[in-house]
Amino acid sequence: MKQGIHPEYHPVVFMDSQTGYKFLSGSTKTSQETVEWEDGNTYPLIRVEITSDSHPFYTGRQKFTQADGRIDRFNKKYGIKDENAAE
Repeated sequence: MKQGIHPEYHPVVFMDSQTGYKFLSGSTKTSQETVEWEDGNTYPLIRVEITSDSHPFYTGRQKFTQADGRIDRFNKKYGIKDENAAE
């Protein structure tokens, strides 16, 4: 490994903006905002949009916005009726 080309890792607190969930991890990111952690030390705070606490894959709360497929949406948009569909 070459010396002097890799960034320095340091402890950082990441906070989920949606849920407020916080976790301490090593990172190369820095921030002007700080937070006091459970161990009494102060660490930089990085706000993130989504974490395992709010991501639908991990929480099991997935949103299904589209019930029909692309072909059905196309046919509905352009007024094409399916002659084989049961009425």
